[in-house]
Amino acid sequence: MTTPEQYVQEKAAASGSSFYYAFLFLPAPRRAAITAFYAFCREVDDVVDEVQDPSVAATKLAWWRKEVVSSFNGLATHPVMKALMPHVAAFDIRGEHLLAVIEGCQMDLDQSRYLDFPGLARYCHLVAGVVGEVASAIFGRTEAATIEYAHKLGLAMQLTNIIRDVGDDARRGRIYLPVSELQQFEVKAQEILNRGYSDRFTALMRFQAERAHRCYDEALALLPEADRRAQKPGLMMANIYRTLLREIEAANFQVLHQRISLTPLRKLWIALRTNWRGR
Repeated sequence: MTTPEQYVQEKAAASGSSFYYAFLFLPAPRRAAITAFYAFCREVDDVVDEVQDPSVAATKLAWWRKEVVSSFNGLATHPVMKALMPHVAAFDIRGEHLLAVIEGCQMDLDQSRYLDFPGLARYCHLVAGVVGEVASAIFGRTEAATIEYAHKLGLAMQLTNIIRDVGDDARRGRIYLPVSELQQFEVKAQEILNRGYSDRFTALMRFQAERAHRCYDEALALLPEADRRAQKPGLMMANIYRTLLREIEAANFQVLHQRISLTPLRKLWIALRTNWRGR
């Protein structure tokens, strides 16, 4: 019989995510909390990515909303919530945080295009900024400015994901690059859906990458010195994601026909190096 703790551990490890490497360096209670929270994020994200029928996916997200409310009323039934609930008081994890993540996943069901960057930024706030806020509390946060840092870093990392996944998302019929920016660079949605490279597409992607780099720089500038040591796992993730962004740039944004990624060994090395250097 799998315990809730084993369930979330397996869920987190199976994803092969960069986050997993950052968790390895945390003390046991914080590691247990972030692993359970990350497993929750994976569960609701998988609803959108793996369920083909949108009405079935919507029903599942509705179930998760009820499960979150029930769990905060002491009636958790899913192993992820059973693993997470013992940690919510210690790390100020609130029901509204989890419901915001679900709302972000709901946006994936409700729309496949974003007209402008502010619209995309709202989506990123829900699926990444809120996640960053919760993670920063689990890592150890003493300053209010660290919340702002966590939101900005979440935005930078989500923008990196969007750049990496342009081809994968297009195959699912989704384009996260804002419509106004496609128009600015004269790239038609159909070109992306058909995996058509051009100088215009490369210029559009360079514009996206430059914005992501600005967000990383702004995030790091916001992190108070007092919280820098505690926030090391977030800095590990930032360094892993930023290295990935540089790899994509070095490959001249060839993201329509392939998914550029870092090897597990390289992610681990970046995490170790960040732990050692402290930044």
